[in-house]
Amino acid sequence: MSCVSVMGLDDLLSPQGVIHNLRARCKREALQALAEAASRLVNRPATEIMETLLEREQLGSTGVGDGVALPHGKIEGLNKIVGVMAQLETPVSFDAVDDQPVDLIFVLLAPANATAAHLKALAKVSRLLRDSDARNALRGADTAEALFAIATSDQKHFAA
Repeated sequence: MSCVSVMGLDDLLSPQGVIHNLRARCKREALQALAEAASRLVNRPATEIMETLLEREQLGSTGVGDGVALPHGKIEGLNKIVGVMAQLETPVSFDAVDDQPVDLIFVLLAPANATAAHLKALAKVSRLLRDSDARNALRGADTAEALFAIATSDQKHFAA
């Protein structure tokens, strides 16, 4: 049984885990950049994180539609759930369910034994990114700090 708890996105995401205007020409480049960012946060090799993300992608694309992807996986030795988010400079093909290119990617990494907490965290991120006002606000953010503030704010503030 895991002692990992899930609260707001501010528990999953740190300012260092946010990338504004990421330049990537393809899905693999975007995932590699996010794996490298995650590596610095969790002190694990980027190659291990990338391998975990690619293994998950082989099961089916994590491109969930509306220009959003939620790559995720479990990493042995992590002690908490960690998120890394990127707003891409130019959308990339991600084999998404709606065949639309992706420009918002939220990577979620969880401890190997944190199945329930991992699912709760995925649901929480998914709720944020299903909200069209939240997606529009994230796409309109002009700095990493603004992205972080939007991602960790109360969703009720997105309505125009």
